[in-house]
This record gives sequence, C-alpha cells and structure tokens, in this order.
Amino acid sequence: MCRNIKMLFNFEPPVTPEEIGAASLQFVRKISGFNKPSKANEAAFLKAVDEVAAASGRLLSSLETNAAPRSREEEAAKAKARSAERFGT
Repeated sequence: MCRNIKMLFNFEPPVTPEEIGAASLQFVRKISGFNKPSKANEAAFLKAVDEVAAASGRLLSSLETNAAPRSREEEAAKAKARSAERFGT
C-alpha cells in the first residue's frame, strides 16, 4: 500500500487537495490495517484521513526549496524505469 503514497512537494503545477487526500487515505489504510473500515470504525477512520490531510497540507505549504520544480511526467517516467529494472518488464 505505501508504494501508492507519492512525493507531493515541489511540483509544477502544485499539489492539489485531491492528491493530498489520496495520500492521506493510503497512509491511514496502512497504519490502521483497514482497506475499508467497518461501520463501527468508519467515523474514526474518516476523521483520521481528514486530520492527516490537514497536517500534510500545512506541511507542504510551509516547506521551502531553492530547487527547480519537478515535472510530474519526468517523475512518472523515472518510476516506470525503476519498475522495469526491478521487475524486468
């Protein structure tokens, strides 16, 4: 599951709230062990996703760098190359 959490800092165009939410959902799924929580745990699960997303948004907006922004296409190509090398496809 954690491989689905992507780096979100220093991209052009900037990260969207949807991307932060997706990463937060993956994080909460991983640490809770639930892909889809039961009704009894659903409220706590969704609250955790919202809190992680809020904290992540604050973190990303407060970070600074002098590096040039990354290209999403270039990062995707690098990831695909790493996968091909790792799995031989």
